[in-house]
Amino acid sequence: MDQSVAIQETLAEGEYCVIAVQGVLCEGDSRQSRLLGLVRYRLEHGGQEHALFLYTHRRMAITGDDVSLDQIVPVSRDFTLEEVSPDGEFYIIGFDSATRDPEFLWLSRYKCAELELEMPTPRGCNSDLDTWPGYATIGGGGSNFDGLRPNGKGVPVDQSSRGQDKPESLQPRQNKSRSEITDMVRSSTITVSDKAHILSMQKFGLRDTIVKSHLLQKEEDYTYIQNFRFFVGTYNVNGQSPKECLRLWLSNGIQAPDVYCVGFQELDLSKEAFFFHDTPKEEEWFKAVSEGLHLDAKYAKVKLIRLVGIMLLLYVRQEHAAYISEVEAETVGTGIMGRMGNKGGVAIRFQFHNTSICIVNSHLAAHIEEYERRNQDYKDICSRMQFCQPDPSLPPLTISNHDVILWLGDLNYRIEELDVEKVKKLIEEKDFQTLYAYDQLKIQVAAKTVFEGFTEGELTFQPTYKYDTGSDDWDTSEKCRAPAWCDRILWKGKNITQLSYQSHMALKTSDHKPVSSVFDIGVRVINDELYRKTLEEIVRSLDKMENANIPSVSLSKREFCFQNVKYMQLKVESFTIHNGQVPCHFEFINKPDEESYCKQWLNANPSRGFLLPDSDIEIDLELFVNKTTATKLNAGEDKIEDILVLHLDRGKDYFLSVSGNYLPSCFGSPIHTLCYMREPILDLPLETISELTLMPIWTGDDGSQLESPMEIPKELWMMVDYLYRNAVQQEDLFQQPGLRSEFEHIRDCLDTGMIDNLSASNHSVAEALLLFLESLPEPVICYSTYHNCLECSGNYTASKQVISTLPTFHKNVFHYLMAFLQELLKNSAKNHLDENILASIFGSLLLRNPAGHQKLDMTEKKKAQEFIHQFLCNPL
Repeated sequence: MDQSVAIQETLAEGEYCVIAVQGVLCEGDSRQSRLLGLVRYRLEHGGQEHALFLYTHRRMAITGDDVSLDQIVPVSRDFTLEEVSPDGEFYIIGFDSATRDPEFLWLSRYKCAELELEMPTPRGCNSDLDTWPGYATIGGGGSNFDGLRPNGKGVPVDQSSRGQDKPESLQPRQNKSRSEITDMVRSSTITVSDKAHILSMQKFGLRDTIVKSHLLQKEEDYTYIQNFRFFVGTYNVNGQSPKECLRLWLSNGIQAPDVYCVGFQELDLSKEAFFFHDTPKEEEWFKAVSEGLHLDAKYAKVKLIRLVGIMLLLYVRQEHAAYISEVEAETVGTGIMGRMGNKGGVAIRFQFHNTSICIVNSHLAAHIEEYERRNQDYKDICSRMQFCQPDPSLPPLTISNHDVILWLGDLNYRIEELDVEKVKKLIEEKDFQTLYAYDQLKIQVAAKTVFEGFTEGELTFQPTYKYDTGSDDWDTSEKCRAPAWCDRILWKGKNITQLSYQSHMALKTSDHKPVSSVFDIGVRVINDELYRKTLEEIVRSLDKMENANIPSVSLSKREFCFQNVKYMQLKVESFTIHNGQVPCHFEFINKPDEESYCKQWLNANPSRGFLLPDSDIEIDLELFVNKTTATKLNAGEDKIEDILVLHLDRGKDYFLSVSGNYLPSCFGSPIHTLCYMREPILDLPLETISELTLMPIWTGDDGSQLESPMEIPKELWMMVDYLYRNAVQQEDLFQQPGLRSEFEHIRDCLDTGMIDNLSASNHSVAEALLLFLESLPEPVICYSTYHNCLECSGNYTASKQVISTLPTFHKNVFHYLMAFLQELLKNSAKNHLDENILASIFGSLLLRNPAGHQKLDMTEKKKAQEFIHQFLCNPL
């Protein structure tokens, strides 16, 4: 992003911002981000003066309102810029989420006018700042101002590559200047070099998307394939700290890779990591990996992303740093309630030259019988992992929207149908092919339930789980787990060649062995000269089309009816937009006085886009009722009715009608409402449900003469009773997720009152109970008492007094739940639950922040846990 535009808006007449760069103001141990602008001022007699303008700034400086002038340093004849120190040999690059600009290599420290600044040195240039556009003309008259040159040595650039032979006309341009780097605009589809020049072309701004679409179609005209070597590694470290040098895994016996993708699982198994996401293990393993990288090259860390114990690290060789852009990282928790991070995935996506790459590290559900849960975890990661694009007007990218996908991790698929001894015998005979026939992942991939379109190399190494820690001996614990290939690496995309796929038996820190794979991946590299010619041809052809016609589309369907919508059950209706002969943008737009283009329970995917002439796109209208929208639908304050407005840029609007009906549910209903529902909610008239839902929360405490209510909701009793009868000794209760299909069955049984038909796993019923508590519009401990609870979290007597002030039904539910949890704790030897685990899980559900229903911050979360903890450890 060229931030000089923002600076220019702050300048007086006659002042011109030549260039803007990101820097850091260093004052002792303090480091403060600054935007530096080199400003030129033309004097009346025709000469010029220059100065460095230092600005504080917002996340990304787009307009003058985003920056504030901090100080000015005149560039006079005695001005010098001295390099005072290097910043070490290990550097960080990537994508700064605060500025939305790339962070580049070689952060050099300079001193000028008593200020110490840290600024990025341009990729591939020498140490003279006069190679930067703008600096070359400082001093007027076109002569170089020698005082501006830092005294440091130039940074050598290794121009060797592992690519294919190519003609001279296709050689990439080297020695890229800083302005060329920062002006690069990369998306998942195309790269636009030297954006400032392109934007100066007449009328380009209105047709950016059209140009990019045509460039994508002509990509082969201005790019060539060059191979780069990728190392991909995965290691479940079982909560251990690093005890061994990792070079045996990361760099032994291989050429220095261009890119490292290193993933960990179970980085930290402590309760603090699980509930509060803090862990010292992150820094320990990051340091161990950094020290284990190949010694024949220097590497830069692009990104580190962690979700509890799942961590992913991305490094590149320094000479490739300038060609990495659009780095984004995201996490998806698939643990209990679909959000706990003990299981799930983390991912990093980026552009390397003109190829989009996504790296995913996942830890899927455990236990041999839970393969369906693993399949669901995989699908959840794929559907929920979304990356923001640099252009906020574009929809987010998913994992599948990339040219290359590398998926690694502890996928936890086991070997089925064989007993432990038979598995060990086949391993001893090295008959991996026979053993592989019983591998769950192989079976599920063949059934096309997971990883469709992915490839995995041949398994020529013995299973990587489970070993006695510190040895190569199979598990000798009481459970005596059967060996399995839990740790896997798969890939998807073109021009990918796997060179190796192996385990590393020498490392004995964990009960897993690390796995690695080395790939040669063909990446599309841009030839700038051919790119510019292609771009100019596209722009010229678009000039001829300008204003030729008004865009027009046809829709395959305009009316959509969603019948019998249920709580947390996705329904989808699709239609097709067919474009006419004029390229067009489309977007669903807000109706007057509305904040969104649709109601909260509806979503259009995609909600905006671009169509070339005579092309089609399918739009999914997704309807999903959750805790946010269920209560109003139950109360009749909202209905499944909406009108969508599809707008064409420079064209007309199209109107789509959405209708349907919602089946009321106990999920999303208030506690006191459910206590007055003696019949199943689906057996009651809608008018009765509406009346009961809209009743004040203190109904029953104010002497109201309504039909005699129940002390607690029958639906809550049904779930707790089921768990009390079946699950008090269940290991990992409230920590392992259930199956979504089973949740839907549980919901239907509760809403119809057919509890005798309930047939589900203990984990699914436990998760349904948590979802029920989460869906309550007013939590068990009412919003009005929230702050009082936090204040008295260390005083049990005062805490009991706060609970005594709750409405009767809420107080009954609280005491009922605490009594049940105390029963679970009596069986802790079997279920492995303790007061801290239960207090952490239930604390965030029973105590919720009333300020906009925000998530609890760390201090509040710990106080909420302490408040619940008191009731678990003391008599009620």
